[in-house]
Amino acid sequence: MKLIAGLGNPGGQYAETRHNVGFLLLDTWAEELKLDFRPKFQGLISETQRFGEKVFLLKPQTFMNLSGRSIREIAQFYKIPSQDILVVHDDMDLPLGRIRLRQSGSAGGHNGIKSTIAEIGTEEFWRLRIGIGRPPAGWDPADYVLGSFNKEELPTLEEVLDRGQKVMDLWVQGESNKAMNTYNR
Repeated sequence: MKLIAGLGNPGGQYAETRHNVGFLLLDTWAEELKLDFRPKFQGLISETQRFGEKVFLLKPQTFMNLSGRSIREIAQFYKIPSQDILVVHDDMDLPLGRIRLRQSGSAGGHNGIKSTIAEIGTEEFWRLRIGIGRPPAGWDPADYVLGSFNKEELPTLEEVLDRGQKVMDLWVQGESNKAMNTYNR
């Protein structure tokens, strides 16, 4: 059993923002797999079978800073160990178009990851970091992450969401090393 949690903020005003790239990736994958989300565990969940594994998709609805609560609730209920959890989130330290799969690590200043570490009690869970790049000079980082992708960024975003789906498929199959070697560039 696997859990993939995409981080973001609930509400239409945040739907297409950089900070919601975790939601965007799960929405893209769910659309391709013809899955629907339903409310549960302080989030929206969907489930599917992939490669012989039951996989839960979760979009916490607690706002980014508290997203670990939703992840903890579903992980405890289904007894999903931390090594079978993948959290998908935005990362300003990676340029737009870059992704990184990592097995563990610190929060790196990301409040959703801080919340997840605090709630599940370990840094030992998988992360799929999706680059959104740094804000232009003079921009407030909060305004940047809560801003929408511009027209010129959309083709790159679509391409990275496609690669993200491939990474998630490999991760579900237990092919994390292959995913990292292929897509961490």
